[in-house]
Amino acid sequence: MSRLTHLDDGGRARMVDVSDKDTTARTARAEGQLRCAAATLDLVRAGKTPKGSVVQTAELAGVMAAKKTAELVPLCHPLALTKVDVAIELDESLPGFRVSSEVRTVGQTGVEMEALTAVSVACLTLFDMLKAVDRTMAIDGIRVIEKSGGRSGSWTAA
Repeated sequence: MSRLTHLDDGGRARMVDVSDKDTTARTARAEGQLRCAAATLDLVRAGKTPKGSVVQTAELAGVMAAKKTAELVPLCHPLALTKVDVAIELDESLPGFRVSSEVRTVGQTGVEMEALTAVSVACLTLFDMLKAVDRTMAIDGIRVIEKSGGRSGSWTAA
């Protein structure tokens, strides 16, 4: 493994200088899930949750979070995002919600952190909006599943 790029020679944290990197189209997709009781899914499907439009609110929260990633993660570069899409699907087999994001930019650094932040905050928003009716919920499986662009090229999770 190569040396850690976010540490200087003295071991201090630093934001990586990307000014000499090529500007390329970059995309990242991430996924995660929130597991809950089957009865919680039934409430969401019926539109009877105490806090309203759970899925739509969480999707919007994910989009907003992707745009704020550099404010939340100390060494991330602020990026001009050209696309943020967050989708949440109810899944009886979990039971729970499958959350996915796709983020794009044209720039000098990737958007993996923005995709992960979108999924994370969407899951947190689901949790927040449903905690009054379900204390058994768990967020898991948050990961990057695909990225493209930049010097390292394309990558897809196995």
